[in-house]
Amino acid sequence: MTLIVRRLYSKLVRKEPGGLFSGKSILSKKPVQDVHPEVPVRTRFAPSPTGMLHIGSLRTALYNYLLAKNTRGQFLLRLEDTDQNRLIQGAEENIYDSLKWCGIEYDEGPGVNDEKFGPYRQSERTEIYQQHVDGLLKSGHAYRCFCSKERLDGLRESAKRLKPPTTVTYDRKCESLSQGEIEERLAQQIPHTIRLKAPERYPAFHDLLHGTVDIQPQVNVNDRRYDDPILIKSDNLPTYHFANVIDDHLMKITHVIRGEEWLPSTQKHIALYRAFGWDPPSFIHIPLLTSTNDKKLSKRRGDASVWNMKSNGILPEALVNFCVLFGWSPPRDLAAANHECFTLKEFERVFDLNYLTKGNAKVDDKKLWFFNKHYLQKKLENSQVFEEILQEVQTAARHKFGEKASDEKVAAVLKACGKSLTTVNEFNDTFYYFFEKPKYQDTEVATKFHATHKHADVVNILTHFKGTINQSNMDEMIKALASQAVPKKSIFESLRFALAGANPGTKIPILIQLLGPQEANQRIEEAINYLQKS
Repeated sequence: MTLIVRRLYSKLVRKEPGGLFSGKSILSKKPVQDVHPEVPVRTRFAPSPTGMLHIGSLRTALYNYLLAKNTRGQFLLRLEDTDQNRLIQGAEENIYDSLKWCGIEYDEGPGVNDEKFGPYRQSERTEIYQQHVDGLLKSGHAYRCFCSKERLDGLRESAKRLKPPTTVTYDRKCESLSQGEIEERLAQQIPHTIRLKAPERYPAFHDLLHGTVDIQPQVNVNDRRYDDPILIKSDNLPTYHFANVIDDHLMKITHVIRGEEWLPSTQKHIALYRAFGWDPPSFIHIPLLTSTNDKKLSKRRGDASVWNMKSNGILPEALVNFCVLFGWSPPRDLAAANHECFTLKEFERVFDLNYLTKGNAKVDDKKLWFFNKHYLQKKLENSQVFEEILQEVQTAARHKFGEKASDEKVAAVLKACGKSLTTVNEFNDTFYYFFEKPKYQDTEVATKFHATHKHADVVNILTHFKGTINQSNMDEMIKALASQAVPKKSIFESLRFALAGANPGTKIPILIQLLGPQEANQRIEEAINYLQKS
């Protein structure tokens, strides 16, 4: 593969009157090779319903969506469901639900403006594909292949033994069949496929991210094999390569953003466009999403599915923010102004193809948790949204703690302490000590406390507060003890151990307020007894 590219990332986003994101952003100083379209485009997201929607697929959908919205174009959803053996029940509904949850609305697709260029399920477009493959058969750009599976397997095995080996395996035996031989086999109902007659050399093509791309199959000159991809399978359904080209052309797609793994297939797609006499769309192949150990993320890993992240308390705003920034970088000034926190609407205004990056994006969830905490705090500050979150938290708390978790108490804890949460799912584990006695052992924070504090010193500190502490006298009691050369840090840590099992997240005054002086004093006494016995 030859990748030739010259790119200058010199664009700056100029703030407009009324705020950073008021109206459409104006980009000054165009790069030498500006690839961002100036006219409305048509893009598409074309997933296969073979698994739950994965964050890599979500990122692809987002880039196509954002490019369309930024240029005031259209974004389409198309389901590539021709591989019937791999379809998974519920996967199609999961695609709809995941996109809706993330705020991504398509302008055309199943159930939306179907009459325009639909149907938008490939399984419902069989007649369209048949009409177009008939045209290729007549023009000589395609031919019927009657070879058995056993013969094709043998060709693949023999190709491996060649020196040098070849990356293409078919010998074009069926391409030379006469019309009479073809009709005879058809009459005998011998299963067959339809193949594209690939050109002797694939044309180089231009990728808006990578530049000029020239990928050629490796061949053995002494045993010539051919890269003739199958267009129509023996079950009369199209392959991805064929249906994808037909649909993109008929649906007037202007730009295709997809994963880098499709780069080697693009030459076949270009060959098909040329066989039909059509102009191909512009291609942008984005880097793969990999884990921090450089392994490609798989959509079959449940932890990387959109819906699994939702069930783990990830907010759609956080996931969108997280996904867009894997492979796309906003101008530094803009990113620094808001710590890279962008809403979907803000991304629509600033998204620009010139800021795509080429290296594989390593997925590290630290940034995801940062974004989630940011957006959760914003929601908790909104009184209307707070009530919606509160109902969810109250239900979960009642399920775990029963009558101890009254709606009033849960509301008070969430309002006073919610700022320390990263997800709402953490509430029960993080603030359990408001609803049941704190754990003084067998937890990570308690173990650390015991390792760094002498029990006798803690007992002496807690005895100072025993039976008398409340909100009004707490500050004075702490000052009095500190005046005796007891470090304030030790005082606060000892109180936190007694009241909350050493768990962070709640200030001492808030702890005493929410627990009440009676419960607070009782816990101090219980902590003293525990430490004296251990």
